[in-house]
Amino acid sequence: MTSTVTYSGDLRTLATHLQSGSSIETDAPTDNQGKGARFSPTDLIGTSLAACMLTTMAIRARDLEEKLVGTVTETQKTMSASPRRIAGIHIRFNWPTGRYFSDDEKKRLEEIAWSCPVKESIHPDIQLTVDFNW
Repeated sequence: MTSTVTYSGDLRTLATHLQSGSSIETDAPTDNQGKGARFSPTDLIGTSLAACMLTTMAIRARDLEEKLVGTVTETQKTMSASPRRIAGIHIRFNWPTGRYFSDDEKKRLEEIAWSCPVKESIHPDIQLTVDFNW
């Protein structure tokens, strides 16, 4: 088993990773009766995509790990109303100042990012936009 999720009341959950004991709280978003005080479950999908892209880059491009340290992504999720679902995810990469990537490194990192397991698991109707911001 990977995790447990417990409903805490007031539209919140507590997800616990069993191997490490770390936890994440979720809250319903403000546009769906929640307080927006935590990640919403749908926020976590976009956040997971960004984390997976960065992690997969680090795994498959170990020789570039030093250049990747300090990279920050910004994630924007958009919802559709009917049916209520994620319509799009936009991720913007912000590379550390002063890091230079060759054209080959850029191409390699983009290919790695687009092949991460979370991306491969997202429904094709969800519009994915990634700005690598080179």
